[in-house]
Amino acid sequence: MNIFPLFFGHSKDLQSKLEQIRPRLYRLAYSWSHNPALADDLVQETMIKALKNAHQLRDPALLNSWLFSILANCLRDHYRKHKEMDDIDEIEDYHYAHEDTPENAHSQSQIVVRVRDAVAKLPLGQRQVLTLVDLEELSYIEVAATLGIPIGTVMSRLCRARIAMKALLKELAPQQPVQAIPIRRIK
Repeated sequence: MNIFPLFFGHSKDLQSKLEQIRPRLYRLAYSWSHNPALADDLVQETMIKALKNAHQLRDPALLNSWLFSILANCLRDHYRKHKEMDDIDEIEDYHYAHEDTPENAHSQSQIVVRVRDAVAKLPLGQRQVLTLVDLEELSYIEVAATLGIPIGTVMSRLCRARIAMKALLKELAPQQPVQAIPIRRIK
């Protein structure tokens, strides 16, 4: 049964927007929590709260950032309820069939695992800002509004997160061959 018309009348536009953003919400929740079941629960809770409070959305153009801020609040609420945070050591390894050879596919999956591990090592605040800016391509102002923090905090967390990611992923950078500098003879 489709419940969207019950809450939003017959607005096909809003219904389609909510159906389209659900995978983005899940991807974001998973990148924050690294737990598929928790990510699914957070998205479900986000959608329920969005449906209950749809009248609070003043500007339909801000639907994405409004839903992202609800998701961030749901995650905060979850961590408040469950004081003990479980570290997830096992991150699923997704294999992509788009590569030409099995070696390339394996190499790409190893990079994905390393990047996910590096993101998982970041503190939650840095992880949230990094994923919202770099994955979801939100502006700093939108991220500040979504997370309820000052824009300066967004910028400093993003800077620290990128520096930490660079240090954690240094071994993935392509090796630059050392070029010999020719010696010139001067008389």
